[in-house]
Amino acid sequence: MIEFLAVITMCSLLVPAYVYVGYPAMLWLLTRRRTFRPARQSDMTPPLTLIISCYNEAAVIHDKLVNALSLDYPVEQLQILVVSDGSDDGTDEIVRTFADQGVQLIRQEGRLGKTMGLNLAMEQARGELVVFSDANAMYAPDALRMLVRHFADPAVGYAVGAALYTDSDTGASARSENLYWRYELAIKQMETRLHSVVGGDGAIYAIRRALWQPLQSKDINDFVNPLQIIALGYRGVFDPEARCFEETAGHFEGEIARKERIVNRSIRGLMRVKVTMNPFRVGVFAWQVVSHKLLRWLIPVFLLVAAVGSVLLAMAGVLVFQWLAIFMVACLLLAAAGMLVRDKNRLPGLVSVPYYFAMVNLYALRGILRALSGETQVTWASARPAQKREQE
Repeated sequence: MIEFLAVITMCSLLVPAYVYVGYPAMLWLLTRRRTFRPARQSDMTPPLTLIISCYNEAAVIHDKLVNALSLDYPVEQLQILVVSDGSDDGTDEIVRTFADQGVQLIRQEGRLGKTMGLNLAMEQARGELVVFSDANAMYAPDALRMLVRHFADPAVGYAVGAALYTDSDTGASARSENLYWRYELAIKQMETRLHSVVGGDGAIYAIRRALWQPLQSKDINDFVNPLQIIALGYRGVFDPEARCFEETAGHFEGEIARKERIVNRSIRGLMRVKVTMNPFRVGVFAWQVVSHKLLRWLIPVFLLVAAVGSVLLAMAGVLVFQWLAIFMVACLLLAAAGMLVRDKNRLPGLVSVPYYFAMVNLYALRGILRALSGETQVTWASARPAQKREQE
């Protein structure tokens, strides 16, 4: 019995180690000598539609539209659509002041969610390519050109840019999120060299309009939509030079709650396009999506099993698990200490990292349980606190 419990516990511990360390290491080994990149054509400027999603973004929408209108892309080739999901804070009125510059407002009544808003906007999109963006994501001047150049390769169905944080040094929450995101960006680059980047980024990603398939209200668009494109036989690329800039939520609670929403909706989305987990249909991409997404979402489950098994084995006198149990308890105590601090942005690294890791996995577990119970969050709001948005 002890041997069986030890095997289960060790396997449960190895899964997180594989996801966070083993998978990136294997990507690095597999891509050391592979330089798969689609042909670039920097002067390629086909008709393009920029869709900006928003809900109550009066604090940033003016700056976003000024930014969009100043991008280095031919005006006659650029269509700008703003889809407002029932905003009631003056967002729509601000957007209408840009009507004489070609900006079109699409208002969705009834708070139906971002995904349904995108379905509505796509009915009016005229561009050969479509770029999806959020209201708080400010693009570098050449961001659209950097995305577009990859579509010179007919095998490319979507291209993802790099969303960079401008407030990465303003507090423990921002530092933790920025560290995690830099790790993610490195993985995206290696995935692209091997086959395709897994998923898009709601702040900055582009697709061929002809490949768009209307989404269900519970779908998370920047994950399900790229998976649908992979299932059609295309690939997706990540370009670190296609940059946009945004702020983190600025506090742990906002970032952690956002992770719960993402996990909650993404698990359902993956099951809807489960063909992308079939290696006979999509090749090595199946390994990528299972390793990068599915197993990562399930890490809280494996950690829970590992924790219970370690305690039981420690109580049975197995030395290695006694030390492991002590380590786990120490991490939990540090995380608990973080919970007791009112201003979590002042947490030292020794406390903020265990706190962030523990809370992200706890809320991910909540997202999984909600998804299994059939509960999926459809609507969204900015993760940035209202007071902060008003001050911007």
